[in-house]
Amino acid sequence: MMMKKVGVADTTFARYDLGAAAIDELRKNASVKIERYTVPGIKDLPVASKKLIEERGCDIVMALGMPGAADIDKQCAHEASTGIIAAQLLTSTHIIEVFVYEDEIKGEKELAWLADRRAREHAQNAIKMLFKPQEMEREAGMGKREGFEDAGHLKE
Repeated sequence: MMMKKVGVADTTFARYDLGAAAIDELRKNASVKIERYTVPGIKDLPVASKKLIEERGCDIVMALGMPGAADIDKQCAHEASTGIIAAQLLTSTHIIEVFVYEDEIKGEKELAWLADRRAREHAQNAIKMLFKPQEMEREAGMGKREGFEDAGHLKE
């Protein structure tokens, strides 16, 4: 069996090295080949992700970015998200969008904590999607959250 390949698309605009956190988590928990592609900003992530799939043969991609707090940044994040969805549909390959918004949490130390945790937890999701889909299925409806505490399952 060929070794699975994970693409990590990240940006220079991010204020935290999300790609490095994701790669570290992937290396600690799975035997995968990693292809990294760093671009300037989040609107560049859709094509970077598509290239990782089509040109570098990735089985799954993580698209990591850190939109700023301004309204224009949120608009750009929405456009990037739309592009990521289109890239998934065009390639029939999962691209896990990992965005950490600068105004999600107060304080630089807390923002760095959130960025690291979200990147790592989504790296775990990529591993589950590639190697343990039954584990993802067991977690369906459980209110899982990446970065913050899980919301939890609703009881009837």
